[in-house]
Amino acid sequence: MSKPILLLVDGSSYLYRAYHALPDLRGPGGVPTGALHGMVAMMKKLREQIGAEHAVCVFDAKGKTFRDDWYPEYKAQRAPMPDALREQIEPIHEVVKLLGWPVLEVPGIEADDAIGTLARVAAEAGHAVIVSTGDKDMAQLVTPDVTLINTMSNESLDAAGVQAKFGVPPERIIDYLTLMGDAVDNVPGVTGVGPKTAAKWIAEHGSLDGVIANADKIKGVAGENLRKALDWLPMGRKLVTVRCDCDLAEHVAGWPSLDTLALKAVDEAGLLDFYGRYGFKTWLKELGAKTAAAAAPAEPVNGDMFADAPAPVAAAVERRYETILDWESFERWLSKVQAAELVALDTETDSLEPMLARIVGISFATAPGEAAYIPLAHSGPDAPAQLPLDEVLARLKPWLENEQAAKLGQNLKYDTHVLANHGIALRGVRHDTMLQSYVLEAHKAHGLGAIGERYLGRSGIAYEELCGKGAHQIPFAQVDVARAAEYSAEDSDMCLQVHALMWPRIEAEPGLKRVYAEIEMPTSALLARIERNGVLIDAARLQAQSHELAQRLVAIEQEAYAIAGQPFNLGSPKQIGEILFNKLGLPVVKKTATGAPSTDEEVLAKLAEDYPLPAKILESRGLAKLKSTYTDKLPLQINASTGRVHTNYAQAVAVTGRLSSNEPNLQNIPIRTAEGRRVREAFVAPAGCSVVSADYSQIELRLMAHISEDPGMLRAFGEGVDIHRATASEVFGVPVGEVTSEHRRYAKTINFGLIYGMGVFGLASSLGIEQKAAKDYIDRYFTRFAGVRDYMERTKQFARDKGYVETLFGRRIYLPEINGGNGPRKAGAERQAINAPMQGTAADLMKLAMLKVQAALDEQGKATRIVMQVHDEMVFEVPSGELDWVKAEVPRLMASAAELRVPLLAEVGVGPNWDEAH
Repeated sequence: MSKPILLLVDGSSYLYRAYHALPDLRGPGGVPTGALHGMVAMMKKLREQIGAEHAVCVFDAKGKTFRDDWYPEYKAQRAPMPDALREQIEPIHEVVKLLGWPVLEVPGIEADDAIGTLARVAAEAGHAVIVSTGDKDMAQLVTPDVTLINTMSNESLDAAGVQAKFGVPPERIIDYLTLMGDAVDNVPGVTGVGPKTAAKWIAEHGSLDGVIANADKIKGVAGENLRKALDWLPMGRKLVTVRCDCDLAEHVAGWPSLDTLALKAVDEAGLLDFYGRYGFKTWLKELGAKTAAAAAPAEPVNGDMFADAPAPVAAAVERRYETILDWESFERWLSKVQAAELVALDTETDSLEPMLARIVGISFATAPGEAAYIPLAHSGPDAPAQLPLDEVLARLKPWLENEQAAKLGQNLKYDTHVLANHGIALRGVRHDTMLQSYVLEAHKAHGLGAIGERYLGRSGIAYEELCGKGAHQIPFAQVDVARAAEYSAEDSDMCLQVHALMWPRIEAEPGLKRVYAEIEMPTSALLARIERNGVLIDAARLQAQSHELAQRLVAIEQEAYAIAGQPFNLGSPKQIGEILFNKLGLPVVKKTATGAPSTDEEVLAKLAEDYPLPAKILESRGLAKLKSTYTDKLPLQINASTGRVHTNYAQAVAVTGRLSSNEPNLQNIPIRTAEGRRVREAFVAPAGCSVVSADYSQIELRLMAHISEDPGMLRAFGEGVDIHRATASEVFGVPVGEVTSEHRRYAKTINFGLIYGMGVFGLASSLGIEQKAAKDYIDRYFTRFAGVRDYMERTKQFARDKGYVETLFGRRIYLPEINGGNGPRKAGAERQAINAPMQGTAADLMKLAMLKVQAALDEQGKATRIVMQVHDEMVFEVPSGELDWVKAEVPRLMASAAELRVPLLAEVGVGPNWDEAH
């Protein structure tokens, strides 16, 4: 007979996770509801998943605990609870009780200690105990009767799981935590000791006591730090130990009996009232409330559609996955695919590099729960006979290339490349769940597992579960076919299901629909073309530059030695610190967390203003990075088949909508130094062609003029006046003709600084002036450009009210810290609120311009190709016969990408390489 289950929920951990997992949602009257919504969803899901007879949700009580008496600095550095979360604590307790959960909070002890005590008593009484938490400290509670689960990661930890995850058994977790310390709770450990070292020491010496007894034998800096911490470690162990002997008699009726902790029936009447009060319309409908429409707000407040977010639906769909190993099954599924209105597809490959990846298998989903996997190149020892890859792809090709056959996927740009590697041009792509997630919630994670967790309550099988990690990772072709089929079919199925939840939300919001359908989806297809175009690299030129950089680095090293009076390792922060601060006596600008003088780039840049050695170190670092990242590496990244370098443009990374480039990153090649600019000389055009660079001029300032409607800025751009000279004239009170280069430099810093939300301190630092002078400049600027000031205040208020800001085209940029963050984080969110609409609109404009230019190239049958996109710039490879057309038409097309109150201006440059064209 199985044991009865006691389910213990770490409520304090849950509410913080719920708060940080969702945007700043607001219900009727503007009350915050994000944590509340997440808490309800998690508690509902947990009750459905775990068949427990007894359960309790445990929260931290207000006030001090016994650990504060032991160690006054305990949790002293922890930021105070955000106001928006504090407002939700009472309703969270209320709704958890309405959901049938007993709730417990015990003054004077932490939730962990109450859970530890309940777990011990329940195990002794013959219960199986499940603790739901994300807190690693709770691993010390695991026994044969106590298991941990983490619903966010679908992780379950028994004793073997604890050993596998942490490298130590549950009974040594306290020792492990003591050695590492806990920065969150402000509990020091041994300086520099992380998980690997802690686990290693415990494995070697058996326990913390064994480590302490052998402290004299442990060598190096780690051993020195251990010996320094010996007096502290007993207190550290005391602080990280979860107490399992607390007196709960006053708080649990009938203690130590657990009868009062039985799960209760859901209070449906109470929930109806609660969901109505907080605007949870979907859950009202679930309960069959006839008055749902009246109870919910007519206009959702601050969180719009997210206030209506659905509860997890993971249990609603039965899964029927099939593995296709014969032609009869293939033909049956091909007919099903051809008849479906929308099909999700997913390719499994032998590489993550899009231009090199070859297909191992492919899956399709035609309806929720209905999916199939076709293994095509599995080679594991137990792999069954599979249909021939080439013949399968040949039969699928007409459907894959059919524009009328609607397709869906997760990051289909990758699958587009994979199929192109097999000679198939994927067409008919209607939807991409990665981009849907990105448009809805850009600040969240957009992997299918993360999306599934948010919308379906499950993340699916992780790739690492099949293939392993690191050196032990196996190719996908060696994965057992049955497991591979479950994994791939599940991906296609989840893709179809999350699309069904996300697309209606996007479709209901005109701005979001425009961003998704008219900007992101077509841009994805265009980026695939640009990536396949690649860019031509002169490898010999880069190799010559690498040789020159190596010689220059040796020379800088010798110059640094001469200044220091001795040789030292320019890559060692410790040796640099000893030379700069101990030997040369330079001033300490700031310290690291361990109290040592910092030698980070910001510190060296500050010191370099007055001292030569930090300048040499910075120069060496910059050149070494340039050499390793570009001049050494780029030639190795030339594709052997095409002779070109093919970057990957990531669409769903920057919250503002900007693209990012990786493998290699072509957007971060430094241009402020001569050496950096020379790298661009190696980006060349083939014979008979030129490189053309087309760049928006002062796009964000023009957008500031448009959005703020400031008369002075509008006039300057309308008249074609140099905006920085116009600003200098206003701020310094001199005629435009008398503005000096110094005036213009200051004005340029002010113009760009203020659109990035820079304050007095930042401007003073940038200009190297006193804060009083910086404040005077800002005051004068806002006096002359009052529209800009009004825009900034208006935008910050909009962000506080809504939780997000918008671009001109409707993209939403969520700012989770705008209401709930601490001082610096909130100030950062306000700066982002000011800049994000302009940076995001600039990103949208560039994407629209790219689409417009490519459409014109296609319509007129031009051979010109876009080969790179770098921030506000497009780079083309142009045949000589099309050069005049490109120079005339591309700036015109870019300028007409949107109608603004000021003219958009795009400028072009031409040359044999990128540097000369830019």
